[in-house]
Amino acid sequence: MEKVGHDEKQIIRRAKAGDASAFAELVRRYSQRVYNLALRMMRNRQDAEDVLQETFLSAYEKIRDFDGRSTFYTWLYRIAVNASLMKLRSKHYTKTFVPLDDAETAELVKPVLVDWSQYPVDQLLDEEARNVMERAIQSLPDLYRSVFVLRDLEQLSTKETARILGLSEDNVKTRLRRARLFLRNLLSEYFREKVGAS
Repeated sequence: MEKVGHDEKQIIRRAKAGDASAFAELVRRYSQRVYNLALRMMRNRQDAEDVLQETFLSAYEKIRDFDGRSTFYTWLYRIAVNASLMKLRSKHYTKTFVPLDDAETAELVKPVLVDWSQYPVDQLLDEEARNVMERAIQSLPDLYRSVFVLRDLEQLSTKETARILGLSEDNVKTRLRRARLFLRNLLSEYFREKVGAS
């Protein structure tokens, strides 16, 4: 992701020393991105606003512990993802989930023989298809959704995603592969039905 400028390092140093205006500047710089992340995780504006508030309250309380080994952005995203996952669990959004190995996943998710990737972009981006994608992302188990949101929607690197979620890079790659497989099959089913209806 982006390099942290000297200016931001100064602001972080001041915020760690208790300068409220410096922390307010960090909130200004990052609140929209944290909100977007929370919205993608929660799929609900009120819940995303709650996560945004909880993230910055937690960051304010813990900023003296920020050691600079990761970027402030990565550190803040870790707080936001954890707040999102805690809220999802507390609202009973999660499904009972047993991790599967690759062989079991391949057996469980039967491939659907419709290549939706060949559809024109305008057809893929119509409102109905976007709604299908939103529901598909929402139906991902938490441990897959967080990886998918960070890697494919927020476009963080595998390394950054691993750091935020406290996972190995191999684990991130495995979960991302399974999330994409799950979504691909849901979308393939949707486009197969569209083809059958036309």
